[in-house]
Amino acid sequence: MYTDLIFDNTEIAFSLKSDSELERAYFLFRMISIEPLVRIGTAATNFAIKAHLPIEGLIRSTVFDHFCGGVNEEDCLPVIEKMFAKGVSSVLDYSVEGKANEKDFESAKNMIIKIIEFAKDNEAMPIAVFKPTGFGNIKLYEKIGQGQKLTQNEKEAWSRVVIRFDEVCRKAKQCDVAVLIDAEESWMQDAADNLVTEMMVKYNTEKAIVFNTLQMYRHDRLDFLKKEHKKAKDGNYFLGYKLVRGAYLEKENDRAEENGYDSPICPSKFATDDNFNKGLHYITDNLDCISLFAGTHNEDSSYLLMRLMAEKGFKNNDQRIWFGQLYGMSDHISFNLANKGYNVAKYIPFGPVKDVMPYLIRRAEENTSVAGQTGRELALLSKEKKRRKRL
Repeated sequence: MYTDLIFDNTEIAFSLKSDSELERAYFLFRMISIEPLVRIGTAATNFAIKAHLPIEGLIRSTVFDHFCGGVNEEDCLPVIEKMFAKGVSSVLDYSVEGKANEKDFESAKNMIIKIIEFAKDNEAMPIAVFKPTGFGNIKLYEKIGQGQKLTQNEKEAWSRVVIRFDEVCRKAKQCDVAVLIDAEESWMQDAADNLVTEMMVKYNTEKAIVFNTLQMYRHDRLDFLKKEHKKAKDGNYFLGYKLVRGAYLEKENDRAEENGYDSPICPSKFATDDNFNKGLHYITDNLDCISLFAGTHNEDSSYLLMRLMAEKGFKNNDQRIWFGQLYGMSDHISFNLANKGYNVAKYIPFGPVKDVMPYLIRRAEENTSVAGQTGRELALLSKEKKRRKRL
């Protein structure tokens, strides 16, 4: 697919890791590869946190420091600066989950604005991110997406959601910091999509500042992209899309079965991969209107995007195309791409250790369930350990 196979270069991939950090990463992925151990560890960690046992120090020095940048944005700066020295930018991701009241929604919005202001004078942080349900209740999105009648209280709550989106997107445009708006469960996504499109119409007048997210394990997302493209051409504004495969597969399929409707998810991993790659083709064919953030840990899709860029004559550092991975994962993709001059950004989760635990548990569970992901990480870490011993 792409002749220059760059992702096997472990010297570049792990150049920022000390020998002890390399050993820690190897140990963590070994543990994550054992599914029963992940289940037991998850249960034990949840119990320890609820029982207020003093385990934060242990979590901080192991799994937290591997997958997270710090407890606050200032704490993340050493990580941000180290990565940027190797050409990898950062997307600070406030990964506190499960909050569900107006005070928390307002607090989350203020945190995103703070991150955008923090990023505006730091070229290592060109992008910010937030989740729609960080700004409003998922039930509200669901009700609006289904066209249900709202109570007066719900109308007022939704107007506050719209204001929060608008404040963040306006700040992003003022500071020239792109903002990625994550996708979530399909049953709340219609309302979020419509709101993000409103923000694109308003703020993507010169270029893509506001980015929506397309989970390409949904079989309807390519058609959605094409319809949005037509609307943007007619309305004379730009689109920004983050393409991912998707993060709620089991939940989506289970809910569809329970409620007796057809699952929105592609019937196979092959179909999802094909859908994702078709999205890459479509966006690179229409780069005059659509900017791309390719959020992927898949090597074949990364090589495909590199090939498409070369075939179409796009420079490696074309600002309309970004590759993205999560901090603590797929360094062999991130740092080797950056070494070739591509635009690369790592999502850097941060927040208080206890509040970030749901995110960390999900990372462990996803690594366990994704076929080949953990094995590939272990093989590359092992290869680098052997290389260093030979020096």
